[in-house]
Amino acid sequence: MLICIPGVLDKSEVRHCRKVMEQAGWVDGNVTAGPQSATVKKNTQLPENSAAARELGEIVLAGLARTPLFISAAVPLRIFPPLFNRYGPGDYFGTHVDGSIRAIPGTATRIRTDLSITLFLAEPEEYEGGELSIEDKYGTHEVKLPAGDLVLYPSTSLHHVKPITQGWRICSFFWLQSMIRGGDQRELLFDLDQSIQELSAEKGIEDPACVRLTGIYHNLIRLWAEA
Repeated sequence: MLICIPGVLDKSEVRHCRKVMEQAGWVDGNVTAGPQSATVKKNTQLPENSAAARELGEIVLAGLARTPLFISAAVPLRIFPPLFNRYGPGDYFGTHVDGSIRAIPGTATRIRTDLSITLFLAEPEEYEGGELSIEDKYGTHEVKLPAGDLVLYPSTSLHHVKPITQGWRICSFFWLQSMIRGGDQRELLFDLDQSIQELSAEKGIEDPACVRLTGIYHNLIRLWAEA
């Protein structure tokens, strides 16, 4: 399931992130690339352990926590600390699949990368090229969202970032391990949760059908969740 989620960060938060990034140091993006990705990756990023990356990461995580659509779609168990990259003219990221396991720096924690996330921090008109192209069983999808919006997609997907021809593409990128390992199960739960919310808005949360469906939703979480 590929889903675009608007307004994870508001415009004032985006401006703050950009201001911090303007004053930060940048390093070669290959510092977080695997052996295959390193051969097709050309960009820069904030150092993972930098004060700027930690500050901005907290802002992004707070934005996720207050976004019900993200929680519904991802059912997150562990979230990798957000990273931040930029692509200038001539930069790109060729076709690749994200690594299956990521170790959280400075800890003994490893996460299985079920879902990949790109949160856009530059407006589409600020740069040319740079579309995120994601392949799934329905074809290829090109994503280029307003600043503050994110795209959530399976980490199993082949994807690439098209070359930049003008301007700067600035994003946060990271991964998460979901409580629901199976993608088909996550999609069913997401559809059920959204239907419950629509029905509750129409009939009220105490409507008997809403109560029954909510019970089914939580019982499926109990059946499928890994914690």
